[in-house]
Amino acid sequence: MKHSLSLYWKAGSWLLAFLLFTPTLSLVYEALAPTGEIFQHLRNTVLSTYILNTVLLISGVGLLGLVLALPAAWVMASHNIPGKKYLQWLLVLPLAMPSYVIAYIYTDLLEYAGPVQRALRAIMGWQSAADYSFPEIRSLGGAVVVLALVLYPYVYLLARTAFLEQSQSQVLASRLLGCNPVQSFFKVSMPMARPAIITGLALMGMETLGDFATVSYFAVPTLTSAVYDTWLGYGSLNAAAKISAIMLLVVTVLISLEKYSRRRQQLYQKGIGQDHRDPTDLNGWKKYLAMFWCWMLVVLGFALPAVILLDYVVTYFDVSWSPELITYGANSLKVSIAAAFFATLVALFLGLYQRLQASQMARMPARLVSSGYAMPGNVLAIGVLIPLTLSDHGINNLIMSLGYNPVGLILSGSIVAIIFAYMVRFSAVAVGSVESSLGRVSPSLDMASRTLGCSPGEMVKRVHIPMVRKGLLTGFLLVFIEAMKELPAALLLRPFGFETLATWVFQYVSDEKLEHAAPAALILVLAGLLPLILLNRSLENQK
Repeated sequence: MKHSLSLYWKAGSWLLAFLLFTPTLSLVYEALAPTGEIFQHLRNTVLSTYILNTVLLISGVGLLGLVLALPAAWVMASHNIPGKKYLQWLLVLPLAMPSYVIAYIYTDLLEYAGPVQRALRAIMGWQSAADYSFPEIRSLGGAVVVLALVLYPYVYLLARTAFLEQSQSQVLASRLLGCNPVQSFFKVSMPMARPAIITGLALMGMETLGDFATVSYFAVPTLTSAVYDTWLGYGSLNAAAKISAIMLLVVTVLISLEKYSRRRQQLYQKGIGQDHRDPTDLNGWKKYLAMFWCWMLVVLGFALPAVILLDYVVTYFDVSWSPELITYGANSLKVSIAAAFFATLVALFLGLYQRLQASQMARMPARLVSSGYAMPGNVLAIGVLIPLTLSDHGINNLIMSLGYNPVGLILSGSIVAIIFAYMVRFSAVAVGSVESSLGRVSPSLDMASRTLGCSPGEMVKRVHIPMVRKGLLTGFLLVFIEAMKELPAALLLRPFGFETLATWVFQYVSDEKLEHAAPAALILVLAGLLPLILLNRSLENQK
């Protein structure tokens, strides 16, 4: 009985891993197919522009995000300023704001007809655009600023945690050796936090690479927009797969960078004790400069866009509250709940397999399933569409061979494709939550239950599942919220006439009418706040 259960669990785990890893394999297979004329044309004309813009965008967002996040992380970890209790979690909130919503709001504020330039013309007496120069928001530079304002919390969170975990004795030793505070920061604190900072930059790079909405709104041609245009504009799945393969290569480089930084992090923290540094008070101009910097990030990254969005909701409520909002909200709930439910089941199955087998090979299925999280949404959409389309053709051929009418595209042409894509993309979130919960269950409980006569199945049912209920709920909520906000995969895989809140809001943003979808945008922002609250509580509990 034990042997049969182990065999079924092993076969089921590897089957799930294969199913959720199939999009990656399909994408690589399609990309290796003979090159078509369209890809040759793109390579000879605009592909170099796509690649250059992508590199400039990732580099710019990373550099500006570092400049924004590092001082804030240092102040929150090492110093006391008025309002620190609130600032340390307010600084994370920009992650909840969809980047294309911020792009629309700042474009509305900063373009020629916007209030900022109107006020400048009124104050300075300028008559037209020829009388002065003002940075163009709809540009590569504008995309860099918007994405950096939204994504800097990745570096802020990891750098702040690294600064908090540093030993006070090492900093004191550097001061005894003659370093002033600035020299101590650059010679001791920064090198020790460098692995965490590189990890944050790698996460920012992957999010920037996968962003479609902001670069599309600003008309900046990058690899992400190239995939969308090549697939839907030229109708070439092969050429889109090849461009996606280039993006996967970039993702692989970023992940390798992140893995390398973690290896160095283990080396740096070896031997560090529990003597965490005590925050010191800032006084005079340093206190006011630190307060200005931190509150500026909160205002520009979250508070100002949120207030304007609320104003849109109130002002345009009569035209924005429509039956479509209920329908598309229900669509979002339907696919998000389904994806979260199945992703949590997969995570529980794989987590228990690791727990019961306790071997290196038993961890492989979970690692394969988690790899989908690194794939940009539009790349994932291509990877999902290929196997589902083949499956549809196989099903229809089988049905017709039996003398029945074909059933059509029941997988690739329905919400099954979206739910499957969400599972591939976000199962890693559920896997991490379940693994963390199972890791806190003492092995002695397993031994006690087996000593009392429980079979492995009974042990799972009576011991493990009751003790990881919070982890399951957390994983479910995190996947649900991520699925509610996901745009590129839903945009490319949605059936005809099927909209989610994210795709609906993006359509209004593209049509310069965000005011008419403000309630839906506000719902997406509120949905993004929950995981940030959970994350902040988790960090606070680790102190």
